[in-house]
Order: sequence, then structure tokens, then C-alpha cells
Amino acid sequence: MEAALSRTQTRLIVAGYSAVAVASAGLLFMRYLQYALHPQDADKYGTMWAFGDWILGVFIAGLFLLPTVFLAWTIAKSEAAYTTYAKVVLGISLTAPLSTALLSIPAVNNGWLLGGPCLYRLLAFPAVVMLEGFSYALARFPRPKKLTLFALLIEIGTLVFNIGSMFVTAMSHHK
Repeated sequence: MEAALSRTQTRLIVAGYSAVAVASAGLLFMRYLQYALHPQDADKYGTMWAFGDWILGVFIAGLFLLPTVFLAWTIAKSEAAYTTYAKVVLGISLTAPLSTALLSIPAVNNGWLLGGPCLYRLLAFPAVVMLEGFSYALARFPRPKKLTLFALLIEIGTLVFNIGSMFVTAMSHHK
């Protein structure tokens, strides 16, 4: 009975991720069509369009949270599975300081090949913090709880560092 339940849960999780991936691809294609069909509006109202892009990115990240929450809830009873999951969450959180470091390099900051994903990773902060907070709350065992806490602290520490850097830069130019 347990194996069949596990197989069903696995299929539901895979189906959830697949549905979100297809929906995200459709949303991104529709956004591409908006840019292709209305290039003058995109140029004229660039900031508004950029904000719409950010909102779309946060929405897509939020969509990916749904199957991830179900995945975390499903594997929370298994220490080995949840520890592996917590390591992945920690790895995802380590991309925040890496993105900050890469964006401080002018060649990366000026190009969209690497700079774009780094910027969007930092802008996905709300969804990532929700994931890490939920993962911490679900953790039942000491090691996964510690790993998810570290992930949350790294993410929040990166945000504090970035905001502090902006204030230091603003103050140094204000003099």
C-alpha cells in the first residue's frame, strides 16, 4: 500500500511540475508576443514593462512553489529524503550571494547572458524566502532543520547586504 501511495504522490508531483512548466512557457510566450506586437509601447513605457516582467517572474516562481510545497510535505516524514531536499534548498540559497558577487563585476552587470539570470535570481527573493521558511517549518529532524535555517539566513543576509550596499553607495555619492 505504501509503495502505491508513494508512486501516486510521485506522479502527482511530476504532473504538478509539468503543468507549471507548460503554463510558464505559455505565459512567457504571451509576454514575448506582447513585445513583438507592441515594440513602440515597450520602448515608450520601458519601466512599466520591466515591472510587468518582474511581476510575471515572481508569479511563475510562485507557481513553482505549489508542487514544491507538496513535495516537501510529502517527504517530510523521511529524514534521508528531507535532508537531500534541504541540501538542494541550501544550494539554491547559495545562488543569492553568488549572483550578488557576479553582478558586482562590470562585464557581467552590463550583459544579459549572465547578468540577467543573476538579477532575476535576486528579484525572486520573495518566492525563495517563502520556500525556505516553509521548508524550515516542515523540517522534523535536526539536520534538515539546521540546513533550511542556514538557507534562510543566507537569503536574508544577502538581502541585508544588498540593501546596505545601496545605502553606502548612495551616501558616498551624496557627499
